[in-house]
Amino acid sequence: MKSKALILGMALTAAMLAPPPASAAPQEAVAHSPAVVWNTAVVRRPADWYATDQARRLAATVVLHQSAEGGWPKNTDLFAAPRPDADPGLANTIDNGGTTLPLTFLARTITAGDTNSRAAFDRGLDYLLAAQQPNGGWAQFFPLRGGYHDQITFNDDAMVHVLELLRDVGDGTAPYGFVDGARRERARQAVARGVDTILRTQIRNNGVPTGWCAQHDAQTLAPTPARRFEPASLSGQETVGIVRFLMSLPDPSEQVVAAVDGAVVWLEAAALRDTTEVFITDAQGRRDRVLAPRPGARIWARFYDLETGQPIYIGRDAVIRHDLMEIEHERRNGYRYVGVWAETLLDKDYPTWKATRP
Repeated sequence: MKSKALILGMALTAAMLAPPPASAAPQEAVAHSPAVVWNTAVVRRPADWYATDQARRLAATVVLHQSAEGGWPKNTDLFAAPRPDADPGLANTIDNGGTTLPLTFLARTITAGDTNSRAAFDRGLDYLLAAQQPNGGWAQFFPLRGGYHDQITFNDDAMVHVLELLRDVGDGTAPYGFVDGARRERARQAVARGVDTILRTQIRNNGVPTGWCAQHDAQTLAPTPARRFEPASLSGQETVGIVRFLMSLPDPSEQVVAAVDGAVVWLEAAALRDTTEVFITDAQGRRDRVLAPRPGARIWARFYDLETGQPIYIGRDAVIRHDLMEIEHERRNGYRYVGVWAETLLDKDYPTWKATRP
């Protein structure tokens, strides 16, 4: 077995020689790609495109995927005709852009004159408003399905995406100017309840606000686990999405400002410094993800121990470890245990936001 030092040396060499991954292409290039496929780029196309016959045909197909409850599925090509054998387990969710991305897309075609999609949009918006739980948060699925799916779901920014959409609806921000006054008011009230939930779920260490867990218990609001490799823990990824949403509020309260400040201090302290993530070819010829030293670099772990604040890694065996290389190859390369999630927030966005505060 190769030593860790040798592995890291190989990692650095591979990182210097390897071409940048395809995902590093600028978003602007994606937004103006001639191909129209169902992904987040569909809401970043030129404004005049949403008035085209192509956009309206695609919007009509998106509407066909809407459920009787008013939601949409995840992990589904909404530009393709619905399949009779579609997995019902994917329906009615806010996970992975389910429901929120279709609504965001339809809002653009409606603003561009697509009257046929208006009723579907209203039903979808009503679905999101009805899905807000008594605790003020949103579960991953609605109607509820049991298990961890019913918890308050910050995971992968699911609840944040709902709140961002409702914030813009309530403010009448483009492209949601067509939404009627009654729904706009309901959206504003839902956002206020959601913000209150965010403030109440922020984890405090000796009274000091820190970050958030990916899931919080629907009854107690305490951190709670999800899948076997997703423990109850402070999250270096989800905390960033929540902070960005709080900073987007036009007139943040003192409590919101304190929550942002506390989370930023925690993120600064939680950074894995002089460390980067690289890909190597391992002894078996497989592509592998490892951590390697890099002066000046910093990354964040997905999970931090609630008691010690130390990064933790956990595979399908549900055993907590403190070294990413001890996680099985499949999980280490199939799940994001580390990332640069907080870098731009800390270096640019938070200082800019802070400078605008009184």
